[in-house]
Amino acid sequence: MKILIIHQNFPGQYKYLAPALVKRGHEVASLTPKVDKPTNWKGVKVLPYKIKGNSTRGIHPWLQDFETKILRGTSCYQGALELKARGFAPDVILAHHGWGESMFLKDVWPNARLGLYCELYHLTTEEFARFDPEFDRGTPDLDAMRIRLKNLNNRIHEEIMDAGVSPTRFQASTFPERWQDRITVTHDGIFTDEVKPNPDARLEVTDGRVLTRDDEVITFINRNLEPYRGYHVFMRALPEILRRRPNAHVVMLGGDEVSYGAKAPDGKTWKQIFIDEVRGQIPDADWARVHYLGRVPYDRFLAMMQVSQAHVYLTYPFVLSWSLLEAMSAECAILASDTRPVREVLTEDETGWMVDFFDREALVDRLCALLDDPETRARLGRNARAFVQQNYDLRTVCLPEHVAWVERLATLEPRPVID
Repeated sequence: MKILIIHQNFPGQYKYLAPALVKRGHEVASLTPKVDKPTNWKGVKVLPYKIKGNSTRGIHPWLQDFETKILRGTSCYQGALELKARGFAPDVILAHHGWGESMFLKDVWPNARLGLYCELYHLTTEEFARFDPEFDRGTPDLDAMRIRLKNLNNRIHEEIMDAGVSPTRFQASTFPERWQDRITVTHDGIFTDEVKPNPDARLEVTDGRVLTRDDEVITFINRNLEPYRGYHVFMRALPEILRRRPNAHVVMLGGDEVSYGAKAPDGKTWKQIFIDEVRGQIPDADWARVHYLGRVPYDRFLAMMQVSQAHVYLTYPFVLSWSLLEAMSAECAILASDTRPVREVLTEDETGWMVDFFDREALVDRLCALLDDPETRARLGRNARAFVQQNYDLRTVCLPEHVAWVERLATLEPRPVID
């Protein structure tokens, strides 16, 4: 079978699936703007396409996002035409359609089956659009219309999607009912053989200090430090955490950009905005125990998880972070927000503890209680790892499910493009 994978940052979510499909004997290629020239990655032919065109100055702000997706979609379409001219005709196309790249690929290969990575459908309900009152725009009617327009890309893809896969039940549930019978829930998977506890782990932080399992280490991770992942809540709790835990070190990992939600105002970063808000409440000696590591190589990320005595994870009702499941796999004691995506993988007092997203006092109190109770931390960590091994292990659970999903996809009657 010939398989084409589309991802703007290949391999992305196909890091393990693509090589597994090669090992199954399938011919696998990828079109991506990430490379400048053809290359081979683990048996996958990685082929470039160039993003052409520029955003229109002065375009209505609600259309900026969709115009960017059209530019990617038409550019990928041109790359697909060139690939077709060289004789490549995929039986299956796998795509993360979030950037619009796969929008017109059925126009190139109408007989191909299109399998989409269904990450999230934008909803206008209170839970999604106005979950955090602090960042409410105050224009609910306008926000509802703006959010519906964000789904133009989703809606166009819905017409041509033969099947979809979503990593969690929560994420799949955001899609309209008419999608549901075509979406399979299967997580990308956690490599639990690698992400595991290590009593000898060492993590170098600021000023050359090395932290180990003998230190009281509190960890907090975002891809980018921003409100969608509760950075503001954690930072506002930080002065009291440091006051009550005089020996604790707080290690934070994450970039200065924005992955989700709005950009910080006035050209600032969310990271610095909330540092500035709380820094005056924290003595210099306590601030020396706060360590920002930025973005780090994966082995250092693992060391961070392995020295953690308590890992704090906060999120809006949104895409679940891989880092939570990885922290669970590393036997971290988890304190997380009591939000829907978290409740799917965490059970109170079995695999972790949960607090209301906005309750900073409860966050501090429960974090301190967790740090004072090594037996509970050990029990929660063991249970968390066992849960991930049973339900989210890459090798034994998720990867076989993904491979089977792709091979079922190849048997479907392809859906035609609709005028």
